[in-house]
Amino acid sequence: MTVGNRTSQISRKTAETDVSLTLGLNGSASDIDTGCGFLDHMLTLFARHGGFSLSVRCVGDTNVDYHHTVEDVGIVLGDAFSEALGDGRGIRRYGDVTIPMDESLVLAAVDVSGRSHLSYDAPVTAEKVGDFDTELAEEFWLAFVRHANITMHIKLLAGRNAHHIIECVFKAAARALRAAVAVDPDAADTVPSTKGALL
Repeated sequence: MTVGNRTSQISRKTAETDVSLTLGLNGSASDIDTGCGFLDHMLTLFARHGGFSLSVRCVGDTNVDYHHTVEDVGIVLGDAFSEALGDGRGIRRYGDVTIPMDESLVLAAVDVSGRSHLSYDAPVTAEKVGDFDTELAEEFWLAFVRHANITMHIKLLAGRNAHHIIECVFKAAARALRAAVAVDPDAADTVPSTKGALL
């Protein structure tokens, strides 16, 4: 088996945020401090349900709002996924799940394709969960897929409670990614594309 160590450590500093992130695709430990409690909660459960080791530190301009923090953490997490996966050798590539959380039901499907695309259909009626703007959930995943170079479809099948819906989205995305980046023991030395590359 020639699959690499599947880890990444990335820092990104701008005038708006300072993000440091460490990712391991094998594990389930998390140590998260983004300055946004709801995002911390989502990333903690993302690590647990994805089977990822994830450490995140972010100092952002939260005196403005959480937009830059959420988007930039998504960017860095996407970069880390891309780096940890390398050329994608040995992965299963595809993953899909349907996850319930109380009244909420979310379908997530992922293709680690080298092509970034997000189809996000998980509307919520509430504008905020606590002090978190609910529209930022989509901004997070858009930043993530652009930098991870993956295709992701998120679809809300049922749900009313905004907290439950967004949490269900993060859990479903994590489980779909977990399946997609899992090592295929029958093809551990193969890039999962007839092109021979995930571009």
